[in-house]
Amino acid sequence: MEIDDREVAFEDEAESEEEITVSPEDILSSAPENAELDEVAILPTVDDDELAGLVRYDPVRAYIQQIRRYPLLTPDEEHDVATRYVRTRDARLGRRLVTSNLRLVVKIAHEYSRVHQNLMDLVQEGNIGLIQAVEKFDPERGVKLSTYSSWWIRAYILKYLLNSWRLVKVGTTQAQRKLFFNLHKQQELLRERGIVPTPQLLAEALDVSEREVSEMQKRMAASDLSLSTPLRSDEDDGRTLMDTMSDGQGIPDEVVAAEELRALVSEKLHAYAARLKGRDLVIMRERLLSDEPMTLKDIGDRYGISRERARQLEKRLMIQLREYLTAELGDNVVVALGFE
Repeated sequence: MEIDDREVAFEDEAESEEEITVSPEDILSSAPENAELDEVAILPTVDDDELAGLVRYDPVRAYIQQIRRYPLLTPDEEHDVATRYVRTRDARLGRRLVTSNLRLVVKIAHEYSRVHQNLMDLVQEGNIGLIQAVEKFDPERGVKLSTYSSWWIRAYILKYLLNSWRLVKVGTTQAQRKLFFNLHKQQELLRERGIVPTPQLLAEALDVSEREVSEMQKRMAASDLSLSTPLRSDEDDGRTLMDTMSDGQGIPDEVVAAEELRALVSEKLHAYAARLKGRDLVIMRERLLSDEPMTLKDIGDRYGISRERARQLEKRLMIQLREYLTAELGDNVVVALGFE
């Protein structure tokens, strides 16, 4: 159960990287005690004729050879080092915790190598997650550092994959991120059970709206497309995809008309409110026209009446207001405003 608590608390903690008291450079800047990092060999400059006889340099293999030089910690050593690090925040102790788990990062990164070809990119992101885990690790909770840090490592790798999967981000909200990582898996599960994975079933299984499922399916099925792409390759009229896109503002004439109507209605409402007194004025200004309207109970408590009586007063006021606006603006406008 201790691990589940860490998992629940992880999302809130992982959002901010500014809480780290010891920077990654402080932890990884120097070599471990009684061990020295071998410098990566620099290949000599050769002519083109000699390239065919050279073995291709593999950065992943070279990195693995380097991290194997860092000793692993036994459970007792890990607990002792972690306890002292929590108490002193000594960068050397933090470095020992990080470097003893670098091989774990490589192992987890390999699980996502089919999604992203550059394994070292995944390792780099996983190392940042490992450093965060060391900063947040509490050895008194009875959880191994490798178990706890695996959540952070995976989270940073998944975040990197989400941000770099497309030039245009496909997951910017929590629901979209959930769909990005689980939509395909849920579709396969339904197909294995002989069920057609409709947006409605997927939305129920993933606890999101049907609209969000349909939108994510379109995003993942489509590829990035430049807005400067010509509409037709066989015509040179200069029109691009951007020319066909709406700005969402509507037709200028309609926008102006809507603004004028809104201003006119606002003027009439305030003119009507100026004619009111007492409870009607409070209901008009603090409930009907307020951005944060009072509740009927609050109005009843102010004037010593029941909530039902306050509702009756509001209903009577709405009827009178409708009659006033009909006389001033016409019945069609009042109906368009939503008055029953």
